[in-house]
Amino acid sequence: MGSDGLSSVHRALDILRALGQQPMGVQDVAQAVGREKSQVSRTLKVLAQEGFVERDPSSLRYRIGPQLPALAASAGESTLHREAPAVLRELVHRVGEPAYLTVLSGHSVVTVLTERTSRTLQAHEWIGRTSPLNCTSAGRALLFDRPDEEVAALLATEGDAPMPGTNAAPREVVAVLERLRRERERGHAVAVEEMEPGLIAVAAPVYDHRGRVAAAMNVSAPVFRLPPQAVPGAAEMVVGAAHRLSARLAGAEPPIQ
Repeated sequence: MGSDGLSSVHRALDILRALGQQPMGVQDVAQAVGREKSQVSRTLKVLAQEGFVERDPSSLRYRIGPQLPALAASAGESTLHREAPAVLRELVHRVGEPAYLTVLSGHSVVTVLTERTSRTLQAHEWIGRTSPLNCTSAGRALLFDRPDEEVAALLATEGDAPMPGTNAAPREVVAVLERLRRERERGHAVAVEEMEPGLIAVAAPVYDHRGRVAAAMNVSAPVFRLPPQAVPGAAEMVVGAAHRLSARLAGAEPPIQ
């Protein structure tokens, strides 16, 4: 690439950084990046054609377009899947129980990664399976950054049917919201025999570079191996692992070797 091409790339990046602060008209962008208005106008047109910026028809100001957040989200997802396995392995080593990475998929939870132990008796293999939001620790952890109205919409069931789960689970919207309030304060969610008898799980949210919940990390085990008195220690390790992965998504910590 010649010097003119490199200059165009630098100009485009400067423009995107400026528009990342606030929407601007062509003249304001030119002043912000210290470039000629004609050059900035041409670059903005190219960026608009590719969807990286868009122009408000009323104010005529440019703002960041849909392609840039989509590109950032794709990069974040790639980082999540690249960094999570090592964090899961470390968590399994510390807790001695299987660890899972889950994401929100529509109105359900889906497990995308798992790390097993050498124990012969394991919690059910969840990889690729969907689970409810209300009666799983991972499901509630995935809702930590959602406002109550959005949580209620995600929990809505067809025909007002009862929510899934055992009698130990919150099965009404108001009960889930109350449980979420307490669990947000603690920084983790715990589900004791809520989805099925004999199973306990502890989860914590994983945040992306925007501070939004991107995934949840959890451990799951039979209750006789993870009794109530052992939950605080397990929760501390799960939260620590989730924080470590969050730092990796934000680019604030070197990869785990």
